[in-house]
Amino acid sequence: MNKYKTTSGEAWDAIAKKLYGSELYADFLMKNNTDKLDIFIFPSDVILNAPELTSGLKTSGTLPDWRN
Repeated sequence: MNKYKTTSGEAWDAIAKKLYGSELYADFLMKNNTDKLDIFIFPSDVILNAPELTSGLKTSGTLPDWRN
């Protein structure tokens, strides 16, 4: 599994956009890091699981699932 090391001030949606090209994948990223859901704005050097997107994965609508 791929890993991602945060930098200070990053949030889930910005990390998803950096990794997957869209902030709409923040929910996917969060589902793969349930132990870190209490963090909204990350400090430096937090290691996240960053799995590859599966071909069948779709987003719903124009907002990340957690914002709907």
